[in-house]
Amino acid sequence: MSIFQRGDIWYVDYYEGKKRVKKQIGKRKTDAIAYLGKIQAAKRENRLFDMKKDYNHTFDEVLEKYKEAFRGQKYYSTKEYYFPIYKKYFSGMMLGDITPFHLEQFRNERKETPVKTGLEKMPERYKQRTKEAKPVKERSGAAVNRVLSTLRHILSNAVEWEMMEVSPFSKVKGLFYKEIEKRLRFLSEVEEISLLNVCVGQIKNIILVALHAGMRTGEILNLKWEDIRNGFIYLTETKTYMPRQININETLKKVFESIPRHIKSEYVFYGKDGNPLKSVSRAFKNALKKAGIQGFTFHDLRHTFASNLVMRGASLKAVQELLGHRDIKMTMRYAHLSDDYKKKAVQLLDSLPENYSPKTVPNEVSDESKIL
Repeated sequence: MSIFQRGDIWYVDYYEGKKRVKKQIGKRKTDAIAYLGKIQAAKRENRLFDMKKDYNHTFDEVLEKYKEAFRGQKYYSTKEYYFPIYKKYFSGMMLGDITPFHLEQFRNERKETPVKTGLEKMPERYKQRTKEAKPVKERSGAAVNRVLSTLRHILSNAVEWEMMEVSPFSKVKGLFYKEIEKRLRFLSEVEEISLLNVCVGQIKNIILVALHAGMRTGEILNLKWEDIRNGFIYLTETKTYMPRQININETLKKVFESIPRHIKSEYVFYGKDGNPLKSVSRAFKNALKKAGIQGFTFHDLRHTFASNLVMRGASLKAVQELLGHRDIKMTMRYAHLSDDYKKKAVQLLDSLPENYSPKTVPNEVSDESKIL
């Protein structure tokens, strides 16, 4: 039995019966020595060393296993962006050594790391042409929460895979930043008309689909003709993994009928090569500028869809199903837009039978009731 080093990583070399084991420990020699001591003690006591109960696994090990388990799944590319960030801080650490203090320290360091934008990300030849570009900006609490959320998922899987006993996330409260709900932005009728009046071609049709179907950008750009049938839009690939169907109103029907089909493309909205459009951000920003609309994003068209439904009497449950929200709380953001929403709710009680006559109610309070 011995320890050895390859590169920056320390290993323990020992035998379990006739089987030779070369166990990767991490970057610290002291961890390798401690692990070797446990092996030697187990040998002296003539007992099998239980690898799982001692949870001698490094963060690097669980990260590699996480990659194998989730590679190819939806939104993996977003999570993959965080992996170098985790390795920079946790690489070489034993999973059992990660404490709530380390999580808090990681969170604070991440929050204090500014976001690289604008001038800092541009090639030198473009920097001279750019005026008043901000090189960095403060990282938001929401952005830090996304990094923490994926890290929590990695460590919770480590527990399921019996690589650690308990996740340090379960031992700490208040780790995540409180996210301030952003103002709900949607188009007024005047803005909606102004926007559509300055649009032509595909971008106008795409905006109309967003306004009348409430679909996300990716859902619209990846929409296929086979998804449109029997008066419905059938969506199977969604953000929440929940398939949903959207009724096609007369406006949408006319939009789809006006779109010419590409002989070699199955997509509704396509580029010159017949492949689906990758982005409409430039065309949409130009349209907003021409219409004089500020502080608005393409995703806000989805808010406009929901807001218009609620203000015209649609139930929140119907809106939830059309938007594909898992939780009704997400849809409740639109409840206040209906002026008579609460009024209609309490009026439902008018159908209850009257158990008393108004004439029996005394006009004056009795002496007995005054004592009570």
